[in-house]
Amino acid sequence: MKFWLGASFVDTGEYVELARIAERCGFDTLTLSDHLFFADFATPYPYSRSGKPRWDADTHWPDAWVTIGAMSAVTTSLRFAPNVYIAPARDLITVAKQVSTASVLSGGRVTFGVGVGWCKEEFLATGQDFHTRGRRLDEMLPQLRTLWDGGQLTLDSVPPLSISPRAGHIPVYIGGDSEAALRRAARLGDGWIGNRIYSEEQLDVVLADLEGYLKEYGRGPIDIIAPVAALPSPEVYRRLADKGVTGTMAAPWWLASPEEKARYGSLDLKRITMERFAEEIITKT
Repeated sequence: MKFWLGASFVDTGEYVELARIAERCGFDTLTLSDHLFFADFATPYPYSRSGKPRWDADTHWPDAWVTIGAMSAVTTSLRFAPNVYIAPARDLITVAKQVSTASVLSGGRVTFGVGVGWCKEEFLATGQDFHTRGRRLDEMLPQLRTLWDGGQLTLDSVPPLSISPRAGHIPVYIGGDSEAALRRAARLGDGWIGNRIYSEEQLDVVLADLEGYLKEYGRGPIDIIAPVAALPSPEVYRRLADKGVTGTMAAPWWLASPEEKARYGSLDLKRITMERFAEEIITKT
């Protein structure tokens, strides 16, 4: 079982030291989320009952690739993944160049976690079509792989083009649990990332659907990264592994006691809870 650190809602200045701690504690991958800006969104947030985001204008959303570059410079084995990067809110060449550069600078420690996004306002601000985002992501993924592998593309009104640096193979993990997202993962992905915290019963349904789509497309198992709504224990994660889950996601500081939250500063709280998680869970699973 691989343990991914879910580092959303973290202040930008903490990420570099958080990466050092995560590597020392034995986490496999550090993830960070992707949003471009905060506004009074008209688009309903799909992961809250109210339809309102769980953050405000002061919540940090640093650029994923700049932050990954900084974290990779102070680590040697820790991997990095956006969870997830909204690629169709950007143009193809920008995405290809950013991801390839981050992968090269990190020594191949980037996983491309990618999804279609939910926030129409972000697409409007970047001049991309919100309503065709799924189709465009399906087209984009093979094109990205071609460019990362050193191949050429011919796009409308542009001569054949390539990019450099060329990262070679970058694992692509698809986020989302809609039918379209699961089919995309089964057809095009090296892995799948769950984008909500699932009960084991909910996860069983998703895994059954994903397995069916993999069979439909004639593919074998892919990596499955699934956050679960259960108190962490080696037994829980062994049970998930038996279901075919290859990794899970945790943010141990969310389980800190009120006394710990009152006693420690933000980064110290993260360090203490991550070290405890490593001792009690990672080393025993």
